[in-house]
Amino acid sequence: MFSVTVHINNEEPIVGEVSELPKGDAAIITLQNPRRRDGQEVHFLDEETTKMIIPFHRINFIQVMPSAETEDVIGFVRE
Repeated sequence: MFSVTVHINNEEPIVGEVSELPKGDAAIITLQNPRRRDGQEVHFLDEETTKMIIPFHRINFIQVMPSAETEDVIGFVRE
């Protein structure tokens, strides 16, 4: 699973998880557990919503957040 932030045209960014990153020819992205950055519900979704399908023509860009394994890696440190 990848944690992503999806920036939709004229809306607040939505955070969620995707099972795989979209390919270059994809037309949609399926976001699991959609929520706002602060963890609150997305105002235009029902409370019971667990997946959201967003067409790419509505998306400005997608941020892929580092996974827990990546955060544990220590890079070069200059002392």
